[in-house]
Amino acid sequence: MNEPEAQRRIDAGSLRGLAHPLRMRILEALNGGGPATSARLSERLGESTGTISWHLRHLAEHGFIEEEVGRGTKRERWWRVVRRKNVLHTTDFAEDAESRGALSVYLQEMLQLQFQRVSDSLAAEWEGEWRGAGTISDWNNLRLTPAQLRALNDELMAVVTRHTPDPDAEPDPDARPVIVQIHALPRAGATPEGTETA
Repeated sequence: MNEPEAQRRIDAGSLRGLAHPLRMRILEALNGGGPATSARLSERLGESTGTISWHLRHLAEHGFIEEEVGRGTKRERWWRVVRRKNVLHTTDFAEDAESRGALSVYLQEMLQLQFQRVSDSLAAEWEGEWRGAGTISDWNNLRLTPAQLRALNDELMAVVTRHTPDPDAEPDPDARPVIVQIHALPRAGATPEGTETA
């Protein structure tokens, strides 16, 4: 049986350390492409190495990334994502006016990153069994209570968790990284009766 994945609940300080468009792009690049130096990230993201290095230090200070010890030199440091699940509860910041701006930046950037992942996948030329294996689905006519919506989200997360491989297990040679994005939210602009508001 797998050990439970290490988790960290993002607090106000770490949220402010993460909620910057370039920092989120750096984290995305390290997640998708593995460990890298500031020079490699600079080439990939089109920013100067000095700017990348400054943001890398911020991400490290807040525990999102760490130096890969034993690799590189004093002048060429390799960085990797800390292997831990970061959990963000938006309700934690409901009464914190200072953090609401950072939360808004984080959520907007996260949506942009998610859109870009899907867009990149749709634009790719998939071959063999990978062609048609993915899906984009939209159920926009559900009518749920807040408790039912939470239950639905919990069930969806449980399904994804069941299909998440043990990070220490030898990967299947036919496996590829897969994107699973779930957006199950109350629909804005609709009244409980379903009529659109003016």
